[in-house]
Amino acid sequence: MAHSRKIVPADPMDLRILAILQQEGRISNADLAERVNLSASSCHRRVTRLEAEGAIERYAALLAPRALGWTTTVFVEITLAAQSEEVMEAFETAVRRIPDVLECHLMAGTADYILKVAARDTDDFARIHRQALARLPGVAQMHSSFALRTVRQTTALPLDQP
Repeated sequence: MAHSRKIVPADPMDLRILAILQQEGRISNADLAERVNLSASSCHRRVTRLEAEGAIERYAALLAPRALGWTTTVFVEITLAAQSEEVMEAFETAVRRIPDVLECHLMAGTADYILKVAARDTDDFARIHRQALARLPGVAQMHSSFALRTVRQTTALPLDQP
């Protein structure tokens, strides 16, 4: 789902605040202010402004999938039978209803969409495929790839990059 938000012009202090928050979302305002060398009230105003401007979308706890039993990550490439707005909208609406789908991206390239699916194991993925993925509307072709190991995974944007 595309979001049309304005680009927030962030000054260096805003970037320092954002860099810390995306690594330590539960940091107290007092500790954050100390880390960036601001008063607590000034830091709070900046964070509130960054939230209002959409630079901070939301706060969340990042769970450890393996610790909770989700040991299998599957990337599913989807090619639709047609590229019409109606077919794409029906597909996107249906895929949003599948809780096992962690991410869905409209792609440029050989596949129309790529899905990131969380499963407990291969049998669980077979269930997800049979009960949900195989029933998605407008699908002409589906190709699943199982991740063997996660080499790098982050939610942190590279804010220190130009």
